[in-house]
Amino acid sequence: MTRSFRNLIERQILKARAEGKLTGLEGEGKPLPNRPEAALVDPGLAVGMRIMAEARVRPEEFRLKEELQAARAALAAMESAADRKAAMRRVADLEMRYNMARDARRAFLR
Repeated sequence: MTRSFRNLIERQILKARAEGKLTGLEGEGKPLPNRPEAALVDPGLAVGMRIMAEARVRPEEFRLKEELQAARAALAAMESAADRKAAMRRVADLEMRYNMARDARRAFLR
């Protein structure tokens, strides 16, 4: 980074601090969080994942995985053949949708 660019950044920070724009921010006065895993991830992807986590938004793949686990547990508890057949259909559908979501995420990360 060039010296003039660093000076520009420093001036902008000082200006924002003088105008009070840097007070009352979340995490103010605390050290920056240690995120060593972020070093291994594309910065754009890391920002997107952090924004999703802060907004408490979960990828579809995670929701489907939980539904699949619940459907498998329900299937294991069923005894009637008709109920088991419907539950197996539900498990197969959820497995297919989960695998599609997982494959889409993996393809996106390549």
